[in-house]
Amino acid sequence: MTGSTEESAAATVAEWPDELAAVFTGAVDQARAAVEEFSGPDAVGDYLGVTYEDPNAATHRFLAHLPGYQGWQWAAVVAAYPGAEHATISEVVLIPGPTALLAPEWVPWQQRVRPGDLSPGDLLAPAADDPRLVPGHTASGDPQVDETAAEFGFGRRWVMGPWGRSEAAERWQTGNYGPDSAMARSTKRMCRDCGFFLPLAGSLGAMFGVCGNELSADGHVVAKHYGCGAHSDTPAPAGSGSPTYEPYDDGVLDVMETPPGSQAESVETQAEASESSPEPPEPPEPPDTPESSAEPAESQPEPTEPPD
Repeated sequence: MTGSTEESAAATVAEWPDELAAVFTGAVDQARAAVEEFSGPDAVGDYLGVTYEDPNAATHRFLAHLPGYQGWQWAAVVAAYPGAEHATISEVVLIPGPTALLAPEWVPWQQRVRPGDLSPGDLLAPAADDPRLVPGHTASGDPQVDETAAEFGFGRRWVMGPWGRSEAAERWQTGNYGPDSAMARSTKRMCRDCGFFLPLAGSLGAMFGVCGNELSADGHVVAKHYGCGAHSDTPAPAGSGSPTYEPYDDGVLDVMETPPGSQAESVETQAEASESSPEPPEPPEPPDTPESSAEPAESQPEPTEPPD
């Protein structure tokens, strides 16, 4: 964005009081001098314009020529009061322009680990106040879990509480193996009726199970209303496979040797057949022209001399 001082200030001069408009728009050289004093003359580029801040302040911007700051701008803020003859430099800062390359938004380290980042050998401890976990000696809220723990007389130090199970159910319900996924919408058969569906225990078993089909969602938690084309009741397509033919077995063929005298008799029979067959007619002789024959025919008589 480049342009003259008059063009850049034309859109904002109406925002200033009349007595300050000329002061702000005429402070370009003063703003450039302040930026050059701060950064050096080689770091200041083209003038980019002036913008309105408030009735008593304006910002003049210049292109920044700094290594590593492509697209950044120098901003010099000037201020004045009604009746002032010149503006005062308030501050000089380096700001990103619309095409500046910026660092990604800061993410705290404890929030940087995402699903799928854990690899073999990594250690990932839960947060000290993880809301998904509750002490195991208290009731988990799942009657079947509590009943089983009490029956066997043991329990875990931490178990998933109602909030943690609800959060997991929400992820599974809206994930790739939920009822609204593209795979589930492409079929009418559901996992709840599939022979490969292994229901979960506890309260989550009312909605979810694990797929046991190695050719489908093997080992993944799937919703009961999820479905795929590998359902156990999927019928085989009619007419599929290769057409049926009788096998060819060359082992059932009888190989017989030709008797010694039969070959000679076959040759004689062929000779007799060739003798008894009529000979084909001879082709007509070509006309007596030099082009048709290179030698004269033997049947033509020699020419005689004419009588005296």
